[in-house]
Amino acid sequence: MRNARLLIAASLLAFAAPAFAASGDASAGQKKSVPCKACHGDTGISVSPEFPIIAGQSQDYLAAVLRHYKSGKRKNPIMQAQVANLSPNDIQDLAAFFSKQKGLNHKY
Repeated sequence: MRNARLLIAASLLAFAAPAFAASGDASAGQKKSVPCKACHGDTGISVSPEFPIIAGQSQDYLAAVLRHYKSGKRKNPIMQAQVANLSPNDIQDLAAFFSKQKGLNHKY
């Protein structure tokens, strides 16, 4: 009986984790996004094909990418330098801001 309760509790937490992960303050992220503008534009729409458009991307995806640059899992010297001093909260705020911007239209 105890094992069944633990299994149920673990399952509920696993399904709830994405809801807890998607936090962040978009207005704080906008203030923190000043260094990002040089490559990604004011709202995440890059003016150059060399830099990805990040506006409208999933918040979880953006946060994961920033964490991967910070950890070195993803390699790019420019991005690694940009994220080196970001806190986990900074990353969530930036991801919240850029995810709320209008991105490219996708046909699904």
